[in-house]
Amino acid sequence: MKTILTIAGSDCSGGAGIQADIKTITAHRHYAMSAITSLTAQNTTGVYGVLNVDPQFVAAQLDCVFTDIRPDAVKIGMVSNAGIIEVVADKLAQYGARNIVLDPVMVSTSGSRLLDTGAERALVEKLLPLAALVTPNLAEAACLSGIEPRTKEEMCRAARKIAAVTSAAVLVKGGHATGEADDLLLDEDGMHWFSAARVDNPNTHGTGCTLSAAIACRLAEGRGLPEAVCLAKDYITGAIASGLRLGKGSGPVNHCYAL
Repeated sequence: MKTILTIAGSDCSGGAGIQADIKTITAHRHYAMSAITSLTAQNTTGVYGVLNVDPQFVAAQLDCVFTDIRPDAVKIGMVSNAGIIEVVADKLAQYGARNIVLDPVMVSTSGSRLLDTGAERALVEKLLPLAALVTPNLAEAACLSGIEPRTKEEMCRAARKIAAVTSAAVLVKGGHATGEADDLLLDEDGMHWFSAARVDNPNTHGTGCTLSAAIACRLAEGRGLPEAVCLAKDYITGAIASGLRLGKGSGPVNHCYAL
């Protein structure tokens, strides 16, 4: 059993954020730990409130984890302001954290910006250089690269531009594109495409959280990046295909889909 730390916001409805990550890590038969950055009032119909945790208390959570149960991998999700981003970056550097998967939660599904300019700058300057992998969706890739990727060639260009400002590998997720749900991984060995048929299921709340947590699990196991991404993509595709619907809105996917 490996130890996985998720640093993210809490989703009280259980479909995304910390709750989705813990379910995913547990389904992979590993030990889940968490440092909560924000409390959110949300459900399958939307986000209705956010209460950020004081940065020094985020730092205290990280100290408690790293000085007792050292993580084999770290997944980072919602880090909503510059103060939180800076303490997370400082603590990860202090403890020499490894296998860091950064899901840059910058843009909501509806297209709303979730980070102000200062927080975006801190994300790029402080956290991206620490990551082993960055996993932007198409909207987030546009924010990070200045290129709005609509085609495979534009996804390649955006990935190269993001990689130029960080030492991390980049996974540009194509789930929000029309047509097939193809993802692009750019690592030190070049471009890798991961294809999957689009599943007809609108209940995709929390899929980005689940995918990045699943990748972190596989990296903790010692798998290479392409294999880790491939296995995680198979996992999330199976979860979406299971067709679970719980709420009145876009119900959460089945995060406990059997491996």
